[in-house]
Amino acid sequence: MLYHLFHYLKQYDVSGARLFDYITFRSGFALVLSLFISIVIGRRIIAKLKQRQMCDKERDASLGGNAAKQGTPTMGGIIIIISILVPCLLLGKLNNVYMLLMIVSTLWCGALGFADDYIKVFHHHKEGMKGKFKIVGQVGLGLIVAATMYASPAIVMNENVKVTGRAETPELVEIHKSQAVKSTKTTLPFVKNHNFDYAYLTKWMGKHAQTGGWILFVLVTILVITAVSNGANLTDGVDGLAAGTSAIVGVALAIMCYLGGNVIYSSYLNIMYIPDSSELVVYAAAFIGATVGFLWYNSYPAQVFMGDTGSLCLGGIIAVFAILIRKEWLIPLLCGIFLVEELSVILQVSYCKRHKDHRLFKMTPLHHHFTVDPSKLKWDYKIKKPDHRIPEPKVVMRFFLVGIMLAVLTFVTLKIR
Repeated sequence: MLYHLFHYLKQYDVSGARLFDYITFRSGFALVLSLFISIVIGRRIIAKLKQRQMCDKERDASLGGNAAKQGTPTMGGIIIIISILVPCLLLGKLNNVYMLLMIVSTLWCGALGFADDYIKVFHHHKEGMKGKFKIVGQVGLGLIVAATMYASPAIVMNENVKVTGRAETPELVEIHKSQAVKSTKTTLPFVKNHNFDYAYLTKWMGKHAQTGGWILFVLVTILVITAVSNGANLTDGVDGLAAGTSAIVGVALAIMCYLGGNVIYSSYLNIMYIPDSSELVVYAAAFIGATVGFLWYNSYPAQVFMGDTGSLCLGGIIAVFAILIRKEWLIPLLCGIFLVEELSVILQVSYCKRHKDHRLFKMTPLHHHFTVDPSKLKWDYKIKKPDHRIPEPKVVMRFFLVGIMLAVLTFVTLKIR
């Protein structure tokens, strides 16, 4: 709203109005504003959650001290959602299709997580919403995102190619095609030019190969959104872990978005240029500020839990953001923490089916393997290390360090061919 107001005031030479044309200014403003909002409103929302008894009443004593967290308010993801949306509505271009998609995705995933938490808290169903309904919600968001990217004339890209220079400089140079086009191409790490077209896999369809490419893109979109949102949901198990890890991922995505939305930097890095996608940097800045601000109350010992309202929302946001900037195949590396947490649960379940009285890890998701007190466990497990309980803050900090290393490695892939 403020962007459109000051854009209108520019014609009257209002001092400072032109500042809102700069992505860097609006992004910095959004980060500070979201951080401020999350800290200021956080205390009031926590008080309201306590008043309405929206608290975590299901804590397993075998987690080694976590039983003491019973009664801590949950559904704190509301703080994150508000802290993201307010700066975006004030400072973002509300006629930009990328910004609109991210706002819709935030509300969609937030509502899905809220419904799950509501069932847990007020209907006393420990498992919350049935898995099939969660999947339906995630598939629905995937269809909305993919269909919009297919149908919107504003979502295009300039492919990066290499051409031979002039006679006096015959070496290959990197340029972008002058015409922006609809495309099923994405970024694939560790290959020569980073570009991969989903339509390559549907060449057997002949003249319908491009249509097949879009269908494949829709399926990948649904898979990525489902996997990342569930991964973030599983990561939310110890104080500050999901919020801090998401903030690290948010910083990496913001940088990649800025580079891919700038024709000069994208040419230098030989990555595709996506016109108008740089507006997402404003959203990413608000996302970073909201998650960091949430840590004010969620760091150990937590005064509030984000619940599925926050965790499903964070995962969905990260997935949709990566898809919009055509970096979805970097997700397994960038969101390696989410991936490992998810895989640990899958491996644990598979192992238990084969060895009914034994487990692979002490507990899953993986962070509980480190924070659980082995002396309180009543079952045998294969992976014995560590043989003692590691304090929760230390586990969280180590996961943060791994997350930072994974983010750095993700950027390294941009120059590895």
